[in-house]
Amino acid sequence: MNPKNPVEPNPSQPPLIRGGADSALPLIRGCWRGFEPNEQPATKPLSTLDPWQELKRFTSARIALGRVGSSLPTREVLDFGIAHAMARDAVHLPLDADALEAGIQSLGFTTLRVHSKAQNRQTYLLRPDFGRSLDDESKQHLPTRKSSASIDLLFVIGDGLSALAIQRHAAPLLAEIQNCIPAAWKVGPVVIAEQARVALADEIGEIMGAHMVAILIGERPGLSSPDSLGIYLTYAPRVGRIDAERNCISNVRPQGLHYAAAAKKLVWLAQEAMELKLTGVALNDESEVREVLANNT
Repeated sequence: MNPKNPVEPNPSQPPLIRGGADSALPLIRGCWRGFEPNEQPATKPLSTLDPWQELKRFTSARIALGRVGSSLPTREVLDFGIAHAMARDAVHLPLDADALEAGIQSLGFTTLRVHSKAQNRQTYLLRPDFGRSLDDESKQHLPTRKSSASIDLLFVIGDGLSALAIQRHAAPLLAEIQNCIPAAWKVGPVVIAEQARVALADEIGEIMGAHMVAILIGERPGLSSPDSLGIYLTYAPRVGRIDAERNCISNVRPQGLHYAAAAKKLVWLAQEAMELKLTGVALNDESEVREVLANNT
C-alpha cells in the first residue's frame, strides 16, 4: 500500500494477488508457488519401503518389511499368518517313519525303531519329560540288538518339534556324514525314535554301549524356518547328562547350514571328542579356524 494513501497501491511493491487464471493463488514473495491449471499436488505412496530392502536378499529373516503409516503392509501381515500356520503345522505333523526308514536303509545303514514314553503328540507337548525316556517295550527290545563290539558313533533320528525337518533332511545329511566318517570307526545301527527329545539319545546310547551318540532332531520351528534340523553330540552317553555336556550344530537345511558343512563339523567334533574324551562347553568348534590355518601353511 501507498503509505500516503492506504487505498492506492504502491507501484514499487509487487502485487500479492495474481490476476487471470491464478487470481486465487497467493504469491507472498516466492514463499508459496501456485499450481499450474492442470498440475496435481504431489502425494506420498501409502506403503513405504524399508531402507534395508537391499539386505533382504541375503536372508530369509523377517527384516525390511516396510510400513503403511504406523502399521505393516497387508502383504507382510498375510505372509506372517502363513509363516505362523506353517510353524504350527510343523509341530503337529506326524513322522512318516516307514518312508524315513526306507530312505536310511537305501544308504546302507541298518535301522532300529523305538518310542518314547509319550504315546501321542499331545502328551509329548504337555510332558517334555516323557520325551526323554524310552517306553517299556523299547527298553526291553533295544538291549537284544546290542552289538558285541563296541560302537564308536551311534546315530539317533528323532522327530523332535519338527518331523518335517527330519523327513526332508535326515537321509541326505546322513549321506554326507557317510563320506566323512573315519573308516576305522564302527558305526552302530541308526535308531529312529518317535516323540523324541534330545536327552532320549543318552538312554539309547547307554543301552547300546556307544562311545558317542549323535541325535539328528527337528528343532523348534521358526517363522522363516519350519524345517530346521539340529545335531547334538554327546560323549559317553548316559541317563542324567545335561545340555552343557553336549555340542550342538543348529539350523541344518539348504537355506541354513548345508548338509556337507554340517557333516564336516560333526565329524570334526566327534574326532576331537574321542581324543579329549568329552563334549560340551569344554569342546570348542575350531574346525573352520583349523582349516584356514592349514590352507595358509
